[in-house]
Amino acid sequence: MPRLTRKPPRIDTLMRYADMLGFGDIHTKIDDTNQLRSIVAVHNTTLGPAIGGCRFYPYTSFSYAYKDVLRLAYMMTLKSAISELPHGGAKGVILYPKHAFDRKKLMHAFGDFINQLQGKYITSMDVGTTAADMDMIYERSSYVIGATTTLHNDPSLYTGLGIFRGLEAAVKFKLHRDSLENIHVVLQGAGKVSYALCQLLHAAKAKITICDTNPLSLPRYQEEFGATIVEPEAIYDVPCDIFSPSAIGGTINKHTIERLQTSIVGGAANNQLAHVRFIQLLEQKNILYAPDYVLNAGGVIYAALAYGNKSEDAILLQVNAIYKRLLNIFEEAHSEGISTTEVSFKIAKRRLEQARQK
Repeated sequence: MPRLTRKPPRIDTLMRYADMLGFGDIHTKIDDTNQLRSIVAVHNTTLGPAIGGCRFYPYTSFSYAYKDVLRLAYMMTLKSAISELPHGGAKGVILYPKHAFDRKKLMHAFGDFINQLQGKYITSMDVGTTAADMDMIYERSSYVIGATTTLHNDPSLYTGLGIFRGLEAAVKFKLHRDSLENIHVVLQGAGKVSYALCQLLHAAKAKITICDTNPLSLPRYQEEFGATIVEPEAIYDVPCDIFSPSAIGGTINKHTIERLQTSIVGGAANNQLAHVRFIQLLEQKNILYAPDYVLNAGGVIYAALAYGNKSEDAILLQVNAIYKRLLNIFEEAHSEGISTTEVSFKIAKRRLEQARQK
């Protein structure tokens, strides 16, 4: 996520934003002893305890952290609902300390903070946090997904699988192809999920082009998958079948859409559209958009079901269901003449309303 330099949002603006998104609880914790500055936003618990990762990031201000956690928690509600998980949506952020700190004490303090919420929020890995961090949090709280003692596999493997199956659905609907063989996929970002996805793309004989702001992460993609490497700023100009934003959010905007030469947009990043209105610009260019919180839900599906002690077969069944779920969304959007984002939002809201009525 890029460092934000614009004027921080005012607190009254943030409160209006939270109200617009229909928020439940927003909790803050300041612990000077352990240098903890943290926010946990619990958006919705209609379907069950709220689930969402903890982001550890050097935000330039508390206001930016606040806005980020609101946006991400809301998305987690939609992701859990449309994935038919027994959980609501939440997110945690920890502001990276400006001075030297003890990471274990910091994570212990965050674990204590989670316990104060009495099970409303279940945390997991996100940008800046690791399995080792989850282990440290787990020493103080049981409301954790991703500690090495609680998960047997890396969630990124399931995120990659879910995205692969979702891209198969997009190619089936848009390009009328039953496989990804010779399909050109351009990935923006070379993180763990991209690697898991590229393993599957390579096995399917897809063509891969990739970029990343860290050039040291790229050679293995070239060596193992025969990927073409391009500079980050040039990635939008590469002609392809699928453009896959797989790093930071907000990269699909007015200026980048003008440059895209693709048939499909879908990737691992959360909140890929800088604003929901940009779906209209994609449609004007006849580009199919796979809603991010549907496509990249494999990791949270795995984490939630593993937390509920479900079998590997049950987990894989639900991750693979992303194919049919997205195909249905594409077909409904086409038949009703509305966007894929409108359809996915409607489905998620319907499930929340049905649960609320019960």
